[in-house]
Amino acid sequence: MKSDLRGGLGWAAFGLAIFVESLRMERFTSMGGTLYTMPGLVPGMFGVLLIVLGGALAWRSWRRLQSHRSAGADIDPLLNRRVVTMLVVTLTYAIGLIGRVPFWLATSVFIAVFTYLFTPAEASRARRVLAALASGVLTTVVIVLVFEQIFLVRLP
Repeated sequence: MKSDLRGGLGWAAFGLAIFVESLRMERFTSMGGTLYTMPGLVPGMFGVLLIVLGGALAWRSWRRLQSHRSAGADIDPLLNRRVVTMLVVTLTYAIGLIGRVPFWLATSVFIAVFTYLFTPAEASRARRVLAALASGVLTTVVIVLVFEQIFLVRLP
């Protein structure tokens, strides 16, 4: 529970840093840039979202700590394994795949692997594989279309 409190505060602080830096980004007003075309808009929204979600996690954890003062073990070993797994998969994607293989392939594989690993184990293997493949492909299609067709951003 204390780890959730620390984690929530950490995520909120990280979100605040992202938000502050997004405000510092060039707005290109001299070139006719508007609120919706400034480069810091999407990172700023992500920063605010991290602040809200990190704050919610910290608040929930703080309330649990107040009601369960006599908590035994502080950190759940399953939670630790999941965090390490998430870090390994995410860093493999960010450092090992991006820039080395086409973006659409790297993203599809990343999302499919992530979904498979974090789908509840009580689901059948076939269902987990199908859900992972479907989410990987569909999410990647949406990401590529939104960024390249709407935001006009070339993906790596």
